Amino acid sequence: MTVLPGARLLFSLDPAVAHLNHGALGGVPIPVQRAQQRLRDEMEANPVRFFADGLPERIAHTRTHLARFVGADPAGTALVSNVTTAVTVVLRSLGVRRDDEIVLTDHGYGAVALAVERACRHVGAVARTVRIPLDATGDQTVEAIVATLRPNTRLVIVDQIASPTARLFPVARIAAALRGSGAALLVDGAHVPGMVPVDVGAIGADFWLGNLHKWAYAPRGTALFVVAPQWRERIEPLVVSWLEPTGFPANLEFQGTWDYTPWLAAPAGLHALRSLGIDEVRAHNAGLAAYGQRVVGAALGLDPADLPDPGGDLSMRVVPLPAGVATTRDEAHALRHRISVELATEVSVNEWPPGGLMRLSAQVYNRAEEYERLAERLPGLLGTR
Repeated sequence: MTVLPGARLLFSLDPAVAHLNHGALGGVPIPVQRAQQRLRDEMEANPVRFFADGLPERIAHTRTHLARFVGADPAGTALVSNVTTAVTVVLRSLGVRRDDEIVLTDHGYGAVALAVERACRHVGAVARTVRIPLDATGDQTVEAIVATLRPNTRLVIVDQIASPTARLFPVARIAAALRGSGAALLVDGAHVPGMVPVDVGAIGADFWLGNLHKWAYAPRGTALFVVAPQWRERIEPLVVSWLEPTGFPANLEFQGTWDYTPWLAAPAGLHALRSLGIDEVRAHNAGLAAYGQRVVGAALGLDPADLPDPGGDLSMRVVPLPAGVATTRDEAHALRHRISVELATEVSVNEWPPGGLMRLSAQVYNRAEEYERLAERLPGLLGTR
């Protein structure tokens, strides 16, 4: 596994805890924290000047820099606080009506599903979930999604890297398969920026969303919302601001007295990532995540063949838990909390029949012994030893 000397010193994380859940909320490098604090100091020194003199232009400059990092058109990209916010904007802007259908997969993020359910409930639309097996091939995944389409399907939502299952989806192939069907495609790329190379423009989705505060070292509350040309004039902000007449993307970005310092400091996160070496960081994280999956899986009695393949070199992997463990959302949250308190280890646990899935992340501050220590102690906590 690649070793990046000194990388741990870039973070202010509690050294008494094994932080194996970077995919949840990220971790902001100290230089990026300081860049954001300088922006906060500037804002508080003269709030009127900060907000009134050139703030939209500063946001637009930042947006251009970040959009190019993911291969997106800056003119069709807006900064938002997170992916779920952008999903809500899409649902509002689409004008979903009674008996329309929105299709999701069972690998999707829970808050996105809740947003879809609420939107459908308000107008009498229908949300349908496609079941995709953990071991489905790319062809099987595309076929399963296409098979659900109906004449009244308005929107399909697919993760590029699924949060609960750490699985890479063939989103460009899905986009091609949906073209001409009348259904728009929204790609949830929450985990993509920084983790894997991406060319958003080449995917061909109607909407693409990605967080930069997970794997691109930006402060929390920084995400990109990319909209295809045919949809841009239809995007409606959830709240009207003084920039409403200017249209997308500025009318979505400028929301009065928001704290814009996470966005303005985000380029410092990309600088930190590039300083470490993007390829080196990705190789380190993917190799360590795969190692963690193997050692924890072996401790639970799983053969390598039993471990789900993410379909790419990802910085997250999942380990299936014993049958009957963490089969509901409440049980999964309770187990995550026990592991946090009793093992001083942060992981993600998600319900997934017949047992839950433990998601392990890897970042440059992690070491192999952290996964080995979890592997040694987890069976006792689960009562499997």
